[in-house]
Amino acid sequence: MKVKVTRNFQVTIPSEIREKLGIKEGDYVEVTLDESNGAIIIKPYIRKWTTIRLNRKVDQEDIDKAVEEALNDNSRY
Repeated sequence: MKVKVTRNFQVTIPSEIREKLGIKEGDYVEVTLDESNGAIIIKPYIRKWTTIRLNRKVDQEDIDKAVEEALNDNSRY
């Protein structure tokens, strides 16, 4: 699908792709470059803490694990 890059280097993700991926206004996406074929990859960014099951109580072990993962996540810097 072809999209135009604006003056501010922004692109609009087509609605059918946004709907399939569940991307809504205000959501974050992860942008990476696949240098092997020159492709820009845009995928929904899912925060790790949102993957904790909410149908049970979160215990100290869950919290410690989440903190450890966040401290080791150097991809943000």
